[in-house]
Amino acid sequence: MVVKSEIKLIKNLQQKKYRSQNGLFVAEGRKTVSDLLRSSYKVHKVYSTEASILEETQAESVLITQAELRKMSGLQSPNTVLGVFHIPRDSPLDFQDWVLALDAVRDPGNLGTIIRLCDWYGIGQLVCSPDTVDCYNPKTLQATMGSIARVKVVYAELDQVLNQSEIPVFGAFMEGEPVYEADFPQAGILLMGNEAHGISDSLAKMVGRQIGIPPFGKPGAESLNVAMATAILLHELRRPTRK
Repeated sequence: MVVKSEIKLIKNLQQKKYRSQNGLFVAEGRKTVSDLLRSSYKVHKVYSTEASILEETQAESVLITQAELRKMSGLQSPNTVLGVFHIPRDSPLDFQDWVLALDAVRDPGNLGTIIRLCDWYGIGQLVCSPDTVDCYNPKTLQATMGSIARVKVVYAELDQVLNQSEIPVFGAFMEGEPVYEADFPQAGILLMGNEAHGISDSLAKMVGRQIGIPPFGKPGAESLNVAMATAILLHELRRPTRK
């Protein structure tokens, strides 16, 4: 049985201020929770309506009813298991490989999809400006489909990151050099901008090379979604590493 105080805590963790206060976040769904349990994330407690799921983990766990899960969950249709995990402390970035940087990306779904793309293309580090949406936002976590367990996400002032780095900085711009004509090094920083305004002027001055995705013909669309554009650019910068 779950006490009311536990349910209240878990519901509060749907909000960023309570995640920050408690240093905890909530993940829902069997795949996401399982991926996090196999990762370096420290687990606080796992709750499930199925005893068989709890038998698979050595973490502190509680068997709950469907009614209790509905009270805890932030989903309209709760999915069997819910885990509470500790938010890890930021650690220094490693610039031996590509790093993706996001400047004020605000949509939770976009961030979640971008984290999933980093996982797919082997980008192990994602650095976000402080005004980028929280990666532990429930909608973001759902969109990552468990990839949050394999991608290191750091929040930092991007001007400081770009200044400290000795690797080249590429930025995504509407009028940038066609991406398929660019030669990418083994390591670099790819900077993606805000959904509506692109890369801020202050950071644009720090970009060494502007790249873009040319349209085909005369499309009616004004631009690409930031997650979609990230997918295309990551595909191209990883192309030279393929056999």
